[in-house]
Amino acid sequence: MPPRPSTFSIAARDPETDAVGVAVQSKFVGVGAVVPFVSADAGAVATQSFANVAYGPHGLDLLREGHDPAAAIDRLTAADEEAPSRQVGVVGVDPDDDPAAFTGDECHDHAGDRQGDHYTVQGNILENADTLDAMAETFEETDGGLPERLIAALHAGNEAGGDRRGEQSAALYVAKPEGGYDGRNDRWIDVRVDDHERPIDELERVFKIYDVTLLEREAPEETRELTGEAAVAVESALADLGFYDGEPTGEFGGDARDALESFRGMNNFENHSLAVLEDALARGIGEAGSDADGPESDADPETRLVDAIWRGLSRLDRA
Repeated sequence: MPPRPSTFSIAARDPETDAVGVAVQSKFVGVGAVVPFVSADAGAVATQSFANVAYGPHGLDLLREGHDPAAAIDRLTAADEEAPSRQVGVVGVDPDDDPAAFTGDECHDHAGDRQGDHYTVQGNILENADTLDAMAETFEETDGGLPERLIAALHAGNEAGGDRRGEQSAALYVAKPEGGYDGRNDRWIDVRVDDHERPIDELERVFKIYDVTLLEREAPEETRELTGEAAVAVESALADLGFYDGEPTGEFGGDARDALESFRGMNNFENHSLAVLEDALARGIGEAGSDADGPESDADPETRLVDAIWRGLSRLDRA
């Protein structure tokens, strides 16, 4: 029998943006290649335990045909002799359809699932049931967009107990109509960490780069200029990275802006004007790297700048 990913995941939708997605962590290499299946015109499927990957495309087809998540799961499992070893969570795009999940009797303990408004969480080979409760509560209570809430749920589940066998990989896959690159498909967010000691932390770090690089934000009504300690911090980071030759000062002048422009081009941040990036840094640099236990606690200069930009942009709604 193939190995069973010991896994916890959340599938959810955001009815305000028509986004739908899956976030998952597992003691299993490349879990993003196995568990999440998402489509903006159908919904999201998370297939795990002794995963049947055919549940993904077949489940999405059933949702497109008008079956609600519970009915789709009934059809998937009824035709599967190995259903007692399967676990699956399904969310449709119709906000009137309740999410649903199935945990087979032969899934290894602790295994279970929880549903709430617009989401389902599920896990197997977990340290405890608290993992699922923490994921559900955190998703419900977290502010922000769907990707932030999905990542927060993963963190909460891991901190509550998580995967009994440990950590290895994580993934975040979110679809939205015309949300993909240049609006040519629905693949809005597709980030994977296939093998890492702290895969959820790494997933969050990579997501921030992805967000700043590829996702659009509404234009701000006003922007701030960098001054004082914030200007010194940004200039120092740009100097450490070789973009700025001057002496850091409290004034963010022409040479510093040229350095920021070079940094923007090198990192493909052209989605945002130089003024918007400066505004984001002015708002975010003071908090960047301040999480004592987080992945930025000993951040290198580039990671700190990206984190600061992401924090500063987070006040703006995504387009």
